[in-house]
Amino acid sequence: MSNKVKFGLKNVHYAVATETDGVISYGTPVPIPGAVSLTLSPKGDKAEFYADDIAYFVSSTNQGYEGSLEVALLPDAFKKDVLGYVADASGALFEDANAIVKNIALLFEFSGDANATRHILYNVAVERPNIESSTRTTTKEVKTETMNITASPAIDTGYVKAKAEAADASYETWFTTVYEYVAPTAP
Repeated sequence: MSNKVKFGLKNVHYAVATETDGVISYGTPVPIPGAVSLTLSPKGDKAEFYADDIAYFVSSTNQGYEGSLEVALLPDAFKKDVLGYVADASGALFEDANAIVKNIALLFEFSGDANATRHILYNVAVERPNIESSTRTTTKEVKTETMNITASPAIDTGYVKAKAEAADASYETWFTTVYEYVAPTAP
């Protein structure tokens, strides 16, 4: 049975991407607990050519997605693995202005009325998260961290994203390794 609706966000993971001779490989997915929201808008342009008094040819480009990921608190491991933070001998964490931010695969799951659907974005560039807090008053107001993200087509395959539902063979191992395209076998 397919989903009629989707809701919820959980099981957010990242896997550091590494390029060697134009081929991308991914590290082992690492969880980012405390997922709050993920917002992605399509990125690309529409081209229209008019002839014979009509839109004779219409095409659009797929340049991936732009948006944001909001989490309760970004783990220090992510800051070191992806954003290039460094720890000193005493364990203090330093944000390095000269660090080169690494691209990642972003894995996550949406709940649904029938199935939880798992997703991967393959070539994700992240920006540093916002820093926000406020004084405590009569209530404790939790502040979150939000990162802007851009998911572009992978340079080696052109794939932007993939998804799987519970009936798919890839579903059970979705968060243990970054799933990549496997060509169907001929009948």
